[in-house]
Amino acid sequence: MKKIIVTLLSVVLVASIFTGCGAKKKSKTDNSLKTVEENGELVLGLDASFPPMGFTDKDQNTVGFDIDLAKEVTKRMGIKLKLQPINWDSKDQELNNRNIDCIWNGLTYNEDRAKDMLCSTPYMENHQVLVLPANSKIKSLADIKKKTVEVQKGSTANDAVEKSKELKDAKILTMGNNVEILNDLGLGCDAAVMDEVVAKYYTNKDKGKYKILAADLAAEDYVIGFRKGEKKLCAAVEEQLKAMAKDGTLAKISKKWFNEDITTIK
Repeated sequence: MKKIIVTLLSVVLVASIFTGCGAKKKSKTDNSLKTVEENGELVLGLDASFPPMGFTDKDQNTVGFDIDLAKEVTKRMGIKLKLQPINWDSKDQELNNRNIDCIWNGLTYNEDRAKDMLCSTPYMENHQVLVLPANSKIKSLADIKKKTVEVQKGSTANDAVEKSKELKDAKILTMGNNVEILNDLGLGCDAAVMDEVVAKYYTNKDKGKYKILAADLAAEDYVIGFRKGEKKLCAAVEEQLKAMAKDGTLAKISKKWFNEDITTIK
């Protein structure tokens, strides 16, 4: 009998140990803001080839609309900003492996992303558009049949292409970034699908080289992506963005890059 009691006690003890370990792993304590404040910096993951949101300029500096926003936010939070270029197709892994604290670089909201990460309040509206060489004879989506269309891998532009009935007969090629795609336009690539803000930036920057087809494939919202459960860090960033909207700083930064205030935070 004593042996049975001792055995049962041992089983209960072992079970309690494992239960305790499991409970610890499933802890819902949100230390996200505290960790960033203790580290003294926010590590921002970005595709460094995504102008005008975040990109490398001719002097090898990382600049852009989102970069200016993040710099102002971290300044107001009393911490530094660390920019971490990442492979956009691996952004979820970079975030979940804690190599970065957030993804802030023209990140589009969709339901699948919302399942994998915590998305902030939208701060800008965007559309997916078709970009063509300036001398292209393509006049509508109906002309894209059997043409070669390039799109960035892992992007919502890629999602828009997959859902488009008009592009179902086109030859779709995925590329690493939009700069590569634009360099291919007219050189084996007939058209490209990308974010409207990127398309407008390049059509204005390189006048006479590209044109945008007057057709929106999808309407979207830009958000900032955080790890699931890290609500305190997300809320702290949103608080600063709301303050920037109220005092006019958000509009000022938007006008610098877009010549108008296209932000949506009130």
